[in-house]
Amino acid sequence: MEMCLLEVENLKKHFAVDKGLFSSSQQKVKAIDGISFTLRQGETLGLVGESGCGKSTTALTVLRLLEATTGEVKFKGQDIYKLTKKELKALRKEMQIIFQDPDASLNPRQTVGDIIGEGLKIHNLASKETREAKVKELLNRVGLKSEQFLNYPHEFSGGQRQRIGIARALALEPELIVCDEPVSSLDVSIQAQIINLMLDLQKEFGLTYLFIAHNLNLVRYVSHRVAVMYLGKLVELAAKEEIYNNPQHPYTRALLSAIPIADPTVDREKIILEGELPSPINPPLGCNFHTRCPETREICRQEEPNFINRGAEHWVACHF
Repeated sequence: MEMCLLEVENLKKHFAVDKGLFSSSQQKVKAIDGISFTLRQGETLGLVGESGCGKSTTALTVLRLLEATTGEVKFKGQDIYKLTKKELKALRKEMQIIFQDPDASLNPRQTVGDIIGEGLKIHNLASKETREAKVKELLNRVGLKSEQFLNYPHEFSGGQRQRIGIARALALEPELIVCDEPVSSLDVSIQAQIINLMLDLQKEFGLTYLFIAHNLNLVRYVSHRVAVMYLGKLVELAAKEEIYNNPQHPYTRALLSAIPIADPTVDREKIILEGELPSPINPPLGCNFHTRCPETREICRQEEPNFINRGAEHWVACHF
C-alpha cells in the first residue's frame, strides 16, 4: 500500500433532538462518538455493523456533506474542516460518493448525460462537446451504451442506474470514493456484476474505497481491512483475514457467527445477542456493548475500554 490518503481522528457527529412538545431542553443523538481510522491510497476499508450504528453518517461526515461536531478529517494531510468553501469545492473533485439507492440519488428530470457531466460543468473542466465525449466514454466503461446519454433514469433498470451513479462518481477522476452500501438495494444476481465492475475500476484508476455494507461475505471479498462499528464507535479494526480468522471483540464474533455456511457438514455455534440495540440518545455507561455482551463483567459496566492496538495493527475496544 502507498501513502495514507485519509486520516480520521476522534470524529464525532451528534444531532440535537427535542425531548418533547412541552420541553424546552434538547437531547443529543450520538450518531458517531469518537472514531479514528486511516485509509491508505489504493486500499479498500470495509465498514460494517448493524443498521443504525452510524455507518452512513460516517460516510457523509468524512466527506463533509454533514458537518462534524468535533474531530479531524485529513485528506492528503489537509484537514477538510479547516478549508474555506472555495478550497472545499476544489477538493470535491478528489472525493466522491456512490449512494445506496440509485433511484433516489439520480435526478429524474435530468438526462443521463447531464447527471454524469454535471460535476464537469460545475468545476468548468470541459466544454459542452468535450463533456459529451467524456460522458459517452464513461457510459461505455461502466457497461452501458454511449447513445443512452440522452435517456432518463426511469428508462434503466436498478443495476443500470447504479452503473450511472458509478460513472458520475468517476467523472471528476477522484482518488477516494465512499461507497455507501452500493449494492444493498439490487437483486443478488446483479450485485456481483456491480462489485466486479468496481474492483476492475479500482485497479484501472488506482481508486481508494471506503466501502460501507452489512453483508460480511461481500466485505471480505472487496476489502483489504475491515472496521466493525457498534453504536457510533469502532470496536475492532484489522486486516480482513485477521478479522475473519481471529476476531477479538465479542460483537465481531457474534456478527461472524451469523454468516451462513454453504457446507452442511460444518457445525458452527451461532452467537445470539440478546436485547435490542441501545438508543444512541442514551448509550450505556462503560462499554456500550455490555448490555448485550455474553462476556460482560463488572468493569464493562463502569469503564469504557480504549481502542488499542493488540499487535499486527489489530485494534480492539474491549477490556478482555
